[in-house]
Amino acid sequence: MIDLHCHILAGLDDGPEDVADSVRMARIAAADGIKIIVATPHIRERLTPPGLIYGQVAALNARLADEGVAVTVVAGGEVFAMLDPALLGGYTIQGSRYLLVEFPYTHLPKNAGEILFRFVEQGFWPIISHPERNPSVLRDPELLASLLNDNISAQITADSLAGNFGAQIQACSCHLLRQGLVSFLASDGHSPESRRPVLSTALKIARKILGREKADRLVQDNPAAVLADAPLEQ
Repeated sequence: MIDLHCHILAGLDDGPEDVADSVRMARIAAADGIKIIVATPHIRERLTPPGLIYGQVAALNARLADEGVAVTVVAGGEVFAMLDPALLGGYTIQGSRYLLVEFPYTHLPKNAGEILFRFVEQGFWPIISHPERNPSVLRDPELLASLLNDNISAQITADSLAGNFGAQIQACSCHLLRQGLVSFLASDGHSPESRRPVLSTALKIARKILGREKADRLVQDNPAAVLADAPLEQ
């Protein structure tokens, strides 16, 4: 499996405090069957230099190799949707056109479609992160459908589907899956204790909803297409 959204790098955001915890997260992911983790630190107004992210990814991969952890980490970022897209070229997933985009926690802006269009105009293929946890989408899940097209996709969080954020968010996650609005299932992992980088529990639920082939695509084929900078199969 490929985990497309994980805060595994230490000291850059609200993820692990030190590299030892990053390694622990990678061990948890490996035990769960995850082979590749995309490191996606929060990118807010105070832009983290892309070189710092790539440097930490290289150092963490070396540490994982030394310790025999069979996981590869690649660079990305989770960018705040309200930032200027022209500043964000260094935060795409492994240098692809795909960019993980996070809207405000409190709501989905009325001009969300225009915001995403600006990203597309800049040459990005936005992936909307965890829409199922956004209050606007919880009230009206069809809002997400109005934002998606061939260049814009969505990722839900494994803990959401597993019920760890409550019944309402779990129900929304299931609805979005049934409506065919979800292209990726990712951990959004933050630590080795809580919000761990685990996909298998949620994947079992997704398989019951979608069937094995379509569900597995969310953690295998579709993330692989992102890493290859290839369009998603419709």
